[in-house]
Formats: sequence, structure tokens, C-alpha cells
Amino acid sequence: MKAKNSNFAQIAPQAVQTAKIFFFCGPDEAGAHAAAMRLITLLGEKAGERVEIGGSELKRDPVRLSDETRSTSLFGDTRHIFVRVQAEEALEALKILIESETVADGWPVLILASGATDKSRTAKLLEKRDDALVAMFYPPDIRSVTSEVRHMADAAGLRMGSELAQRIAGSVGLDTRMAKSEIAKLALYIDAAPEAPRSVSEADVHAIGAVTEDDGMMALVDAVLSGNLERLGEELTRFQQLDMNPVGTLLAMERRVAKLTELSSKLGSRADVAAFVAQQPGVFFMEKGAIADQLSRWRGPRLARLSQRLVAMHRQLLADSQTASLNFRIGCTNIARAASQSGH
Repeated sequence: MKAKNSNFAQIAPQAVQTAKIFFFCGPDEAGAHAAAMRLITLLGEKAGERVEIGGSELKRDPVRLSDETRSTSLFGDTRHIFVRVQAEEALEALKILIESETVADGWPVLILASGATDKSRTAKLLEKRDDALVAMFYPPDIRSVTSEVRHMADAAGLRMGSELAQRIAGSVGLDTRMAKSEIAKLALYIDAAPEAPRSVSEADVHAIGAVTEDDGMMALVDAVLSGNLERLGEELTRFQQLDMNPVGTLLAMERRVAKLTELSSKLGSRADVAAFVAQQPGVFFMEKGAIADQLSRWRGPRLARLSQRLVAMHRQLLADSQTASLNFRIGCTNIARAASQSGH
């Protein structure tokens, strides 16, 4: 079986009844992780105890997966196997599991595969099997994540408009896991609950968002696209220290460049970029200064070449996860240097 962003919610309830192997992949790692957590919830009591295995462990001992699916829980209860791998690290282990012909009688296996797609060998091994589900997740768009943020807010007792929901979605780089954390902080901050809902203001979002800005991706994105070489060094150091995801951070940069492209098409030949951006209702007020600066540096053919460069970087990062962090930092430095040489 196969699924993707758009139909996973419809397919998952049936899949947990018939499938035992679940393979989550695609460039949207946050979406794949969230889907895996949703599926565990759908398993209900059948999920039981979690046994976690890393990809490096499976490469050293590919038989272990098959052994774990037949093992007995310490307390004799149900269990599920949760595997985190890079690319094709689970391939040999899955071949052994399938050849053992014990899939139907074993515990459910959920595999979260960074750097893999539905075109990978592991996905091809599983996609035509009735007892397996391959779920592919593409990067979400701002509209879908904004809608998800509003859904989370409603569930937490937060009354929130679309602009504030979009602000939160953008501040976390469209990562729904981080968005969920921000919603929880907001609810705690203004003492909201489902049975006692409260309205959220811009000041509330700003108050809890200070931590997000420090820990998130946009400070690095702004340093790169604004050509702030002095700040870039600090941000790349923080990028390493926090072990931030190169692909996720690049996606945040791609979304900002997409916004610049949208605004550039509306800007036309106007000279006062700051005044134009200030009048745009779709730009959050705290980002207008940075966006105006970046729009003045990246216009016309330069902006088109930047978009192409980011696409090439994205492919490079997905092709080689081992050097992704290094290649990302090199790419950021090159783009920042180009931005610094472009005047207003």
C-alpha cells in the first residue's frame, strides 16, 4: 500500500487493521514523524510497549529486526518496534524479516527513514505488499500548516486568527512538531484550556515566540539572505550546537525565497521597497524589515538564480545525508557573501 500527505488520514485507519510494516519517508521529516505518532495512536492497545532500534544497529545486526518482532514483552503485553534510519539502512533487515515469513504473526514495525523517498529500494520492496504501508511526505505549504496550527489552537482552548496562526507556522519553519510545542506554551502562558478558552493577542505570540526565534531557524535564514556575514558565523555555530536539521532549515529558506518571489512580482519597478512591504497584509509586522531588506538584495534574475541554487542544494542534501550539515553550511556562506555584495 502507498499513501502521501493528502490521503494518509483516510488510509491509516484501515492500514493499522491489515498492515504490520509501516515505512515513513520523504523530505518533510516533521510530517513523517507526526504521521508515525498518529499511527501509533490508531494502533491503540495493540501498540503496547515501544522497542526502539537505530539504523546503525540494524546495519551491524540486520537479523535483530526479525528477532524483535517475535520477541516477548517483559510483562507479556503487546509491543511495537520503532526504527529510525537514514536512507536505505533498514533494507537488509526488512529483506530478512520478509523472507522469514513471520510478518503476519509479529509485532508492528514502524520505520522513520530520513533521506529516503517512495522511489528508494526499501520503499519498492514494501509498496506492493498488502501487509505494508509506504507513506511519502512532501514539504507542507504555509496554508496547510496554518490550518493545522488553528486546529491545535482550538483543541487547546486558544482563540486565534489566521494571521497569528500563520506567524507561528512560519516561525517554526512549518514544522508541526515545533508548532505543537508553541501552542502548548501559549496555552500555559495565558492560562487557556478547552473548557476555559481565551483569545490570543500579537503580544502573547511575541512573548512566547522570543524563545522560538532564538532556538528556531529564521535567525539563520535572515542572516544568510540579508548577507549579514558577522551574524552568520554566530548562527552557523548555533546551528551545529543545536544539531539543527539541514533539510528542515533549507526548507524554511526556500519558503522565504518563495515569499520574496511572490512579492517581487507585485513590486514591479517601484523604488521604495520598504514602503511597498509595509503595505502588504500577508507579511507579519515583525518580519517586514528583514523581508524588505532581502527583497532589495534579491530581485529579477538574481532572485531566480537564488531559487535554482536552493533547489540544487536541496537535492545535494538529500543525496548525501552524511555530509549534509557541512554542505549546508558551505551553501549558506556562499549565498550570504553574494547577498552582502548586493546594495539596496
